[in-house]
Amino acid sequence: MKMNKNRILLNYYLFTIPQVTVFAGAVLGIMLILDIKTQTALGIFASFYGLLLTIIALLVKRQFSNLLLYKISLLFFVGFMMLGIFLLLM
Repeated sequence: MKMNKNRILLNYYLFTIPQVTVFAGAVLGIMLILDIKTQTALGIFASFYGLLLTIIALLVKRQFSNLLLYKISLLFFVGFMMLGIFLLLM
């Protein structure tokens, strides 16, 4: 049963993360077109993208919180958001 839940979580990520990636990438592109400093634009992008990915993960916390794959992905998403905040503070 646990393997089946891993497959469901992977399918969920497969169908939700690409849309978030395109949206965050469009925001990054707009910031670069507006000639915002590259480090600032990357910091905003990383924190925004990490926030959106964390929201996606938190939406299914109740169903998948016991899976190792979920815990690793949530840690990665929050880490990506922290990387963006670190870039903004530098």
